[in-house]
Amino acid sequence: MEINKFDQVKSGVQEIIDFIAKKNAKEANNKLVAVSEELDELLDFAEEDEDLIEISRYQVLLNQLHQRIVGLNGQATTSI
Repeated sequence: MEINKFDQVKSGVQEIIDFIAKKNAKEANNKLVAVSEELDELLDFAEEDEDLIEISRYQVLLNQLHQRIVGLNGQATTSI
């Protein structure tokens, strides 16, 4: 059985989503940094166009998740 090289990234993204759901911005951001580094490493060794497309999709998703984390920080510090 072949192990998909993106399984670890996918798992990491799910952890980020879980941290965001728990409103734990610090842990979400820490995990986002770790997953970003994994993606950078995959990008360094990517040879197939399909891999580059998949990496690009995850980069866009991580960017959106980062925006959510920034929003959490704003909610935590702003009271109306």
